[in-house]
Amino acid sequence: MERIDALKRGTRIAFIATSVTLFLAIMKALVGYLFDSKLLIADAFHSSADLLAISASGFGLWLASKKKTQKFPYGFYRAETLVSLIIGGLIVWGGITLFIDGYQKLFHISDILPQQNFDQLHGGNLSKYSTNGKINHGGLILEFPFLPVGVSIISIITAFFIAKQERVVGKAIGSQSLLVNASESFLDIFASIIVLLGLLLAYAKIPYIEGSIIILISFLIIKLGLTNAWTSLLFLMDANLDPKLQTEIENKINEIYGVKGESEVKIRQSGPFKMVECRIETSPSLPLYRAHELADKVEDYVMKNYEHIESVFIHIEPSIGKSISAIIPVHEINGLDSKVYEHFGRAPYFVILRLKNSDVEIEDFYYNEFIKETKHIGIKVIRAVIKYKLDLLFTSRIGEISFYMLKDNFVDIYRISKDLTVKEVIDKYLKNEFKQIYEPTHTVEESQIEKLSE
Repeated sequence: MERIDALKRGTRIAFIATSVTLFLAIMKALVGYLFDSKLLIADAFHSSADLLAISASGFGLWLASKKKTQKFPYGFYRAETLVSLIIGGLIVWGGITLFIDGYQKLFHISDILPQQNFDQLHGGNLSKYSTNGKINHGGLILEFPFLPVGVSIISIITAFFIAKQERVVGKAIGSQSLLVNASESFLDIFASIIVLLGLLLAYAKIPYIEGSIIILISFLIIKLGLTNAWTSLLFLMDANLDPKLQTEIENKINEIYGVKGESEVKIRQSGPFKMVECRIETSPSLPLYRAHELADKVEDYVMKNYEHIESVFIHIEPSIGKSISAIIPVHEINGLDSKVYEHFGRAPYFVILRLKNSDVEIEDFYYNEFIKETKHIGIKVIRAVIKYKLDLLFTSRIGEISFYMLKDNFVDIYRISKDLTVKEVIDKYLKNEFKQIYEPTHTVEESQIEKLSE
């Protein structure tokens, strides 16, 4: 529902911008016609192109906000991306028309006779000018085009607020088309400034600067349109345009306890939202319901920590041929010849091993700093060694709380004899001589009785 509300919010902004842009285009066209200002009429034409782009964006967001159907189970989000592609084309078209206008003003103005040049710059015939050089329009003597200049200033201010709102809402809901329109609207501000400058320069009979700057602005608009059209096309082709986000999500998923090996993340854009696919590896012996819990854990993390994610698909595979981490409680630090201690939580030391196929490497020895305490020793040990991302525990005895805490952290537990060395434990494990246990060796009550007897 939140995503639908976000799309509806974007639709409202797009349609409000459409209405305002329509008003500005009509106002500039009328004033341009009344004052015979071809520059203002050209700006009105450019605003009309923006009108088409913004209305297309609103339509795309409106369509994307529709609920999923049986025929469209993934929703209509890509309608917004498709519209963004069309908008890019419209922006290019607007840039080309602006370039043509600038080209004509820059290179064809010299073909006009000086007195005709004077008439052209002031938007009328010789009859519209008095002998002292003041503009005569409809019997009125005008020294300065106040209304056309006022319309341009209003257009600049209004375009600024429209662009600002489009950018704010576009970022908030992840709407590509709104962000495209915001960027184009900011360029419209510069274009309107050029129009205003052109009116002033035309009044001062300096047309060449006007044409040059219009051509420059047209190049910027064309570049913006091509960039956004190309980006939309890449989105429709499921290209990954955010490798930084992909790497970040992969690293964060790999830190989640229970995920083994390196995760693979794929991201594709669907309208204003992202679809994430994750392939993760976990212990081959993990029960199906535990694998499902791990998948839910990964999905919840991605959905809660990253914006504009519409869905997360998790594919789980068994981690085969990868190194695994094992922990064994021991009496002393004596390498692989260390003797197994009879109880998990009360062991003075723990050896941390890294196993890959038949290769065995001691990763670390951990001293049990909680051995002199009387309560929840096993829990405190687990919290201290969990950083090693353990896969296996070999122990003679383990209490109920410690057992389930380790199982919750995706650790497989094997029961062994207390008279074995670490090397013998690993040899027997590689020969499949140990059985995994699925319940603790003693209950909480039995642990309490043992403590009282001690």
